[in-house]
Amino acid sequence: MNVIKKTIDLGDGRSITLETGKLAKQADGSVTVRMGNTVLLGTVCGAKEAAPGTDFMPLQVDYKEKFSAFGRFPGGFTRREGKPSDYEVLTSRLVDRVLRPLFPDNYHAEVFVNIILFSADGEDIPDALAGLAASAALAVSDIPFNGPISEVRVGRVNGRYIVNPTYSQLEKADIDIMVGATMDNIMMVEGEMDEVQEADMLEAIKVAHEAIKVHCRVQAELMEACGKTVKREYCHEENDEDLRKAVHDACYAKAYAIAVSGTDKQTRAEAFEAIATEFKAAYTEEELETKGPMIDRYYHDVEKEAMRRAILDEGKRLDGRRTTDIRPIWIETDCLPGPHGAAVFTRGETQSLTTVTLGTKTDEKIVDDVLVHGKERFLLHYNFPPFSTGDARAQRGVGRREIGHGNLAHRALKRMLPENYPYVIRVISDILESNGSSSMATVCAGTLALRDAGVQIRKPVSGIAMGLISENRGANYAILSDILGDEDHLGDMDFKVTGTSDGITATQMDIKVDGLSYEILEKALAQAREGRLHILEKITEAQPETRPDLKPHAPRIEVLTIGKEFIGAIIGPGGKIVQGIQEKTGATISIDEIDGVGIVEVAGVNKESINAALRAIRLIVATPEIGETYDGKISSIMPYGAFVEFMPGKDGLLHISEMDWKRLETVEETGLREGDSVTVKLVDIDPKTGKFKLSRKALLPRPEGTPADRPQRPARYEGNRSGGGNRNRR
Repeated sequence: MNVIKKTIDLGDGRSITLETGKLAKQADGSVTVRMGNTVLLGTVCGAKEAAPGTDFMPLQVDYKEKFSAFGRFPGGFTRREGKPSDYEVLTSRLVDRVLRPLFPDNYHAEVFVNIILFSADGEDIPDALAGLAASAALAVSDIPFNGPISEVRVGRVNGRYIVNPTYSQLEKADIDIMVGATMDNIMMVEGEMDEVQEADMLEAIKVAHEAIKVHCRVQAELMEACGKTVKREYCHEENDEDLRKAVHDACYAKAYAIAVSGTDKQTRAEAFEAIATEFKAAYTEEELETKGPMIDRYYHDVEKEAMRRAILDEGKRLDGRRTTDIRPIWIETDCLPGPHGAAVFTRGETQSLTTVTLGTKTDEKIVDDVLVHGKERFLLHYNFPPFSTGDARAQRGVGRREIGHGNLAHRALKRMLPENYPYVIRVISDILESNGSSSMATVCAGTLALRDAGVQIRKPVSGIAMGLISENRGANYAILSDILGDEDHLGDMDFKVTGTSDGITATQMDIKVDGLSYEILEKALAQAREGRLHILEKITEAQPETRPDLKPHAPRIEVLTIGKEFIGAIIGPGGKIVQGIQEKTGATISIDEIDGVGIVEVAGVNKESINAALRAIRLIVATPEIGETYDGKISSIMPYGAFVEFMPGKDGLLHISEMDWKRLETVEETGLREGDSVTVKLVDIDPKTGKFKLSRKALLPRPEGTPADRPQRPARYEGNRSGGGNRNRR
């Protein structure tokens, strides 16, 4: 067994160990990554040949966490790991987005990357090590790859930038970003911030890149030690240079004319397609069987070149805009009667219909991941149906892209929600049209819908997607505001930035070229801010203020803070008391203990039901006071008096001598029966036993001539229901 180890010194007392040659040796590449007690295994397997007709990079990245890594059993009936959680999907996407652009353009064999968390300590966050594990596995394999890469998380706590912070440190951070990069270039950025400035985010990226450079150097040493500096040979594309030239000569001028014509998406797509169809018409069906795929590939390159040259040479974009122009925006709020909040946000040919639903504690999402378990009170779901792009196909389940876009919008908005908001919030963005950055349309529509629902968010949030067209390693470039789908697909960068008027709240960036300088990033951020503020102006013009109150059909919630010792009294044996209050009032009651304090949420369809439930709860948690009057119910009759439940769960003795001013021989003389309502006054509380003495007589008019009460002898039974007879009557 030839085990090779390399260590990365993090410089703060921590280190990362890379080990290969011990586990999963039949994979093309396998590396164990360990930091403290967190251990991941990264493996990679690549097919030797490409499937016929494949003209793209068929890469599959899967990140999986084992519950045993943290000494836990999975939930569910099977007690076995099932479909990937959203967290696992998001981590897989983070790794995929850095790796994918670094495979050779003509490499089309299937590659499967698997990263498995086998051990965790609950402090170190494993997703920050997933990219390193994947890249190290590729480094020790013979699969062609223009790496190595690594990923790190950077948090800023009290003004200090921390690389790969712990969970506890991250809770205090105002910046939380993941950065993926090679030794020379930033490839991916994603994260959330608390309204930070562009310069602060750029500094966090620089800190991350310096740490990544160390990771890459150690991987290069590991690759050399394993003897994997020479990668496998492959031939996954057949090319015909004469045909490539023929396609370019015949089609480029026509494609360029369309690129500068400024037409809409559908007209432009049909015109581009007609050029390729016209060129293919010169070939027979038999010739197209072999040459057709090559023509399609070469013509794609022609379209790309035409679009890029139109922007770089003439400053003309596909839809006729200048590089800094934002597409026309129209907005409609309060557009649906049923949801608690709704808005349509349309920017050019991208449209989001977003709704807001307000719920109670029972609507919370239960999160039961390996290392993160709790409840989520703010949900954002993003849907991308095929008809939004005119595709004639069936809609299936939620894909990785939808989870990723929804997560970005969720991050953009969540820090703007009011603190300690009693409602559970679900935002649903349905994309009805798409031609560029539907996730940013979701952020804008989400802001509008939340404000329409009466959610008093701190500040409105907008988002914009920036693009880049560059050549000669950034010597000549153009930064594009509010990019189209084609500009994303054929361009060099997709840089999404969301924020308020005061700073950035979330970002996501994917780079597709080498040589992106910090100068270009800085200019892109500045241009993004201008576009973001422009969109914010449109939002506030259409919706100057947040709705001052919830809509009439929205649930109403009141929150009551109680001592935790009262929680059991409200719930009652087997839930009897709380269920009774809910049945009687029609309200929904949720009870929880947070930080040693009882939190009671009362929700209802109207204020009357809520107030009735609150009155019942306040009676339970209230402290009985001598001299106060209470409406009670007789729970039992004894020879010496009656026991009255004058507050929920609190009984007191109404002695026969306190029932009336006249002398009574039996309780029956009063006409009182079990279950009758009676108004009583609390006249005394025994300091030793805490038992309550009630009086009905004290609330009745004193008859004229009635002598003053004589002192009574102590009641020997003191409220004992089991007997006593009339022995203590005067």
